[in-house]
Amino acid sequence: MNRNITRIVAVAASLAMGFSLAACGSNSADSDKGHVYFMNNKAEVVDQYKELASMYTKKTGMKVDVQTGAAGTYDATMTSELAKSNAPTMFNVSGFDQFAKYQKYVEPLQDTDVFKMLNDEGKAYSYTIDGNSYTLPYAAEWYGIIYNKKIIKDYAAKDYAVIKSADDIKDYKTLKAVAQSIQQHKDDLGLDGAFATPGLDSSDTYRFTAHMGRIPLYYEYKDMNTTFSKTIKGKYLDQYKDLFDLELKNSPTDAGLISSKTYDDVTSEFALGKVAFYPNGVWAYSQIKGNDVADDDLGMLPYYMGIKGEENSGPAGVYDASWAVNKNASEKDKKATLDFIKWMVTDDSAKKILSQDMGFSVPFTTFTDKFQPNNPLTAAARAYTEAGKTEVRSFTIPDQQWQDDLASALVEYAQGTGKWDKVKSAFVDGWATEWANNESSLGSVPEAQKFDTK
Repeated sequence: MNRNITRIVAVAASLAMGFSLAACGSNSADSDKGHVYFMNNKAEVVDQYKELASMYTKKTGMKVDVQTGAAGTYDATMTSELAKSNAPTMFNVSGFDQFAKYQKYVEPLQDTDVFKMLNDEGKAYSYTIDGNSYTLPYAAEWYGIIYNKKIIKDYAAKDYAVIKSADDIKDYKTLKAVAQSIQQHKDDLGLDGAFATPGLDSSDTYRFTAHMGRIPLYYEYKDMNTTFSKTIKGKYLDQYKDLFDLELKNSPTDAGLISSKTYDDVTSEFALGKVAFYPNGVWAYSQIKGNDVADDDLGMLPYYMGIKGEENSGPAGVYDASWAVNKNASEKDKKATLDFIKWMVTDDSAKKILSQDMGFSVPFTTFTDKFQPNNPLTAAARAYTEAGKTEVRSFTIPDQQWQDDLASALVEYAQGTGKWDKVKSAFVDGWATEWANNESSLGSVPEAQKFDTK
């Protein structure tokens, strides 16, 4: 996954890897049944896709080829492969920029059996043009304010505590009071601070641009009754500032030094039990587990920042990884590809590989509680939806340039060399500039629809 939306995945492969997968032994593939050729962009799950392909060929006789473009090679490999007569019949799409690049190749999927199996959130995140849906999101992730239940429980037992339990933290006002109180009494609690350092090294800025920045965007879009606009006003940036200031003033690091704090640095603060709160996503579990915070002590709060109505919402969801089907494939190969996808999301053994071995929370109705990743943060995030809270939707942001400019303005603000007005300009003016640039270079922007909290 790209760091600007999720996590950096360490992969050993540095070049595109290709292999043809068919059944083992005497079970040969039957070309009369069609052919599946999957172009994958997740090098970290190559072995799992190899296993799925082999299982399917053995079961059906259908030939399945998989080629994987490792980090930095996917777009170049896709461009080359799509130009061939035996082009991929399905491929990964991660983000609107990739969808725009490959838009002329995508098959409409809204009438297929497999699309109808997506849950409401999965359908909402499918890229849509003129009523046609072209992608199948297959990995749901969530981000919010991770917290250490043990620290909060120990704090709540103190005479100076402002809450009786973590259940009392239901809004920004309470979160602020708790954070400031923990910071004031950090020595007694054996902590370095209330919040993990809001690190603004390039490895960590995504938490404040692509993630925290989407919270005020969600509520502004909600007010506008739209899912996309090329211009915004930054209506809720004051609330964003309040939460950023709270983190800045109640963390272990002097504000002037936060640009030198890396993702690993701030994750360690939380994983070693030195802070109570850590805004991040479910993917952080892989770095947290095995350290000083037990799985049972991991909880997640929504991004409370004082926006009216946020008490009815849960953590934010991001469904960036999707499958698409090549509309230029033969009808036989398209059917074979849709059958393969349907098998992956309905066969119990395949579902186990996707959810347990790959670690994906897959947004299809066929993935019951039995088929969810072994990740306590995922369970904590999903609990809000199960309790009737509305998931905050991660609407598309322009590009990396917008994030970089916003991060630079945040650094200057934190160091005292820049005013908050520059942050607002980077957010609002930069939004309009970058979408205009993208429309010019990519030829399209996301389709605006009426806002739907589902």
